[in-house]
Amino acid sequence: MRCQDPRQCGQKLIRRQPLKPRKEPVIFLSRHLNIFHLVVLGVGSTLGVGVYIVVGEVALFVAGPAIIVSFLVAALCSVLSGLCYAEFGTRIKWTSSAYRYSYISLGELWAFIAGWNLILSYVFATASVSKAWSYTFDGLIGNHISQALQRAFSQYMPDYLARYPDFIALAVVLLLTGALVLGARESLLITRVFTGINVLVLIFIILSGFFKGDLHNWKLTEQDYTSITPGSGGISSLGPLGFGGFVPFGLDGILRGAAICFYALVGFDAIVTKGEEALDPHRSIPWSILITIFICFLAYSGVSAALTLMVPYYLIHPESPLPQAFLYIGWDVARYVVAITTLCALTSRLQSIFFPIPQVIRDMASDGLLFRGLASVFAHTRTPIMAIMSSGNIAGLLALLFKFSDLVDLMSIGNLLVYSLVSFSVLVLRYQPEQTLSKKEEIDISKPEASPSEPVPEARTSRILKTLWFPTSTIPTLKSGQIVYGCTSLLVLLLTILSVILAQPSQVFSGDPGLTTVAVLLLLLITGVMVIIWRQPKDPAPEYFKVPALPVLPLVSIFVNVYLMMLMTPRTWTQFGIWNAIGFLIYFGYGIRHSLAGNNHQQPPASTSQT
Repeated sequence: MRCQDPRQCGQKLIRRQPLKPRKEPVIFLSRHLNIFHLVVLGVGSTLGVGVYIVVGEVALFVAGPAIIVSFLVAALCSVLSGLCYAEFGTRIKWTSSAYRYSYISLGELWAFIAGWNLILSYVFATASVSKAWSYTFDGLIGNHISQALQRAFSQYMPDYLARYPDFIALAVVLLLTGALVLGARESLLITRVFTGINVLVLIFIILSGFFKGDLHNWKLTEQDYTSITPGSGGISSLGPLGFGGFVPFGLDGILRGAAICFYALVGFDAIVTKGEEALDPHRSIPWSILITIFICFLAYSGVSAALTLMVPYYLIHPESPLPQAFLYIGWDVARYVVAITTLCALTSRLQSIFFPIPQVIRDMASDGLLFRGLASVFAHTRTPIMAIMSSGNIAGLLALLFKFSDLVDLMSIGNLLVYSLVSFSVLVLRYQPEQTLSKKEEIDISKPEASPSEPVPEARTSRILKTLWFPTSTIPTLKSGQIVYGCTSLLVLLLTILSVILAQPSQVFSGDPGLTTVAVLLLLLITGVMVIIWRQPKDPAPEYFKVPALPVLPLVSIFVNVYLMMLMTPRTWTQFGIWNAIGFLIYFGYGIRHSLAGNNHQQPPASTSQT
């Protein structure tokens, strides 16, 4: 199915799946999960590597004690994205994947981008958690493994990879992959038990920090840096130290830290996956997401405060921050308790991250966007064996060779992009008409209307402008939906340009007339286009949760997410670009020709019969 002309190619890129579910066996699940159950699930899926490892990395290298503010910014961003996820979870109850959401509302190309970056997020998250598990286990036994591997391999490892191959992390991923191939299932009971233990230990860490902490560690000066004893390696071995005080790396450090800390607050989408089992989902899902994010913010900010009070931020151990902090204050027994709890929490988090990857790969392969063989199911265990093995091998290779910081950054930027697409989808889908047209009718209506009574271009332009400000219908139409789609796409472009400019605060706020003028003009354009969207008729259906303050809230969510993406390092963007370049090669070389979207969305019999 090759493209005969550019218009045909364009139609293939934006072809969408219907809002109604495809014809599959319907399984009615009992609604028994209340807000408490959903919050437990959300907290168990969110608290993990962020609170035990990322806290140390960000405090040491990026934000200092101001990591608390970084988590606050990240939490506010997560709230915006979480509300958009909640609308989809209550409106489209038969699916919970950002990939499927994008396919329904935006079109095939955007769906592929969302799905491909979902795979990136999950795979890199699996690699980072397994690497954190390796760090914690190695620290528990005295760092003997890492020291031996570093002596043996460091001279052979290039600068853009880790200092040594992490065979423990590789073994953890391969064990998990093998368990999934054999038919292992995620255990909600294990998640609840580990979540309870996790929360109790975090409370202990927070209280310990406030009892044993020293407020002077939030008021450090340059003299404190120079007082480091020579035996510690001197100041040169610590990297950039900032300028002291509570915010040693300035506003840039806080915002850059927020972009990384966003990684730690990912996991609330697990709540949306249980929409069919939730009691009163249009109320329980959004409230559960908000409560989950609030609890996780309290945990992360409390642990960050305790850590930076117990240990000067420049002496935090990047790979095992909390156990080493208790060693620093002389509580050696607590160090082992925290390390063992960290292993339990990371194990629980690892299973919750890795289980969704094969399903996303299988969905995309079943739709023809990825190689069809990835959708095959092993008959004995009824597991998507090729999807599991491919994702496990990639995650294992990444855990073996990549730096932990690179894995975290790539996971963060992937999630920021996916959450931006979800917010985009909410905005577009709310203004779309009911998808009841047949394929032929849809094609006929989408053609430009011939209007012989309007030979004068000025009259046609006047009518178009009048339609933008004064829609003729009170309910969404095909034309109003197209207007919103086009305006939202333009807004994303404008917001991206504005984010690029604002990501250079030293130039914008120093009075540079050129950049300031461009920023003001962009704001005026954004406001005008946003008003055009606001004037269009919305979907009146009241039966599901709706994001408030449309179109402002989804657009703010997109802007914040894109802005945080712009704060990522050029190294991260290069790696992110390589990943997506590989994805585009697969899509334009295979997916666009084998997609089932042009065949009435029918699934291949082999894949549906084994789900």
